[in-house]
Amino acid sequence: MNDYYQDLGVSRDASPEEIKRAYRRLARKLHPDVNPGPEAEEQFKKVSQAYDVLSDPEKRRSFDMGADPYAGAAAGFGQGFSFSDIMDAFFGAGAATAQRGPRSRQRRGQDALVRLDIDLADAVFGAERELAIETAVVCGTCHGDGAQPGTSRRTCEVCGGRGEIQQVQRSFLGQVMTTRPCMACHGYGEVLVSPCFECSGDGRVRTRRTLTIKVPAGVDTGTRIQLTGEGEVGQGGGPAGDLYVEVNVRPHPTLQRRGDDLHVTVEIPMTAAALGTKLKLDTLDGITELEVRPGTQPGDVMPLRGMGVTHLRGQGRGDLLVHADVHTPTRLDEQQEQLLRQLAVLRDEERPEGRLAPANQGLLGKLRDAFKGAR
Repeated sequence: MNDYYQDLGVSRDASPEEIKRAYRRLARKLHPDVNPGPEAEEQFKKVSQAYDVLSDPEKRRSFDMGADPYAGAAAGFGQGFSFSDIMDAFFGAGAATAQRGPRSRQRRGQDALVRLDIDLADAVFGAERELAIETAVVCGTCHGDGAQPGTSRRTCEVCGGRGEIQQVQRSFLGQVMTTRPCMACHGYGEVLVSPCFECSGDGRVRTRRTLTIKVPAGVDTGTRIQLTGEGEVGQGGGPAGDLYVEVNVRPHPTLQRRGDDLHVTVEIPMTAAALGTKLKLDTLDGITELEVRPGTQPGDVMPLRGMGVTHLRGQGRGDLLVHADVHTPTRLDEQQEQLLRQLAVLRDEERPEGRLAPANQGLLGKLRDAFKGAR
């Protein structure tokens, strides 16, 4: 029995990555296209067989225990029941053969999930963003086949190409013949004579690529965008899985989102709140004029219709709700103080009485009433 570790030039405790690197180095050196000749071809076959064993955990474990992974299967199990016989007896002929035989090397790829950070404006209006992802793609050398170009596969000597082996077990029914996938070929029925030294026979390689993501208007943190067929390519060049892009909206310095409405607080001087005025606000739609009604109170809400977030599954947009924060001056010069005292005399507020407001008319009550009015 060959010493596969010696054939690859690695130690018995070599990691899978070390085994893969050793195989790639020797495969490039000994491949018939690079180094023609019978000796190099024979060495290439030995190296390929060694990699086939040591890259498979089950085959490697079997070899480490002293068994030959390529030993022929024992012939003749004697008389007994087969699992297919029992299935046919209960469910009719052919019931156990639907899944029999070698399996395909192609497998559907796994789905992938990535995160995309966007600004609030992107969530409101939608956007296109480029996203760099690292994923599995079809190997450019073997094009998903797994075999080094110019080489072929050979029928598995253990299972004879069936992709499965049978074992006899004793049960209350007597001797029962069970079937399991062949460990030597992993159920494929064929063994790669020369695995592709670029993908090591997997039919795919990992690479970094860039995708253009269309972010629909109205998304919020946690929204997932499904891109069909943009996930990882499957083993053996199988169909790709799907890519899910999970959106994360960055916090805005002044705006807060609640549902499809946006909220902002604006400071208004006491005099402007009392007399009324017009303010210019910097919104996501640009500079917008806000009319402050005379007598505006702290906590009053002034809605700007249709300037909120676009409805994700509908038409139109939410509102931009502007909360008034009336600013009372803390320092007055002599003239300003005299003017305010004159105003207090005119309004009979020189010595105001501390009247308690109704429970529903405090700041929270005003906010609640303002929201009701805004609807």
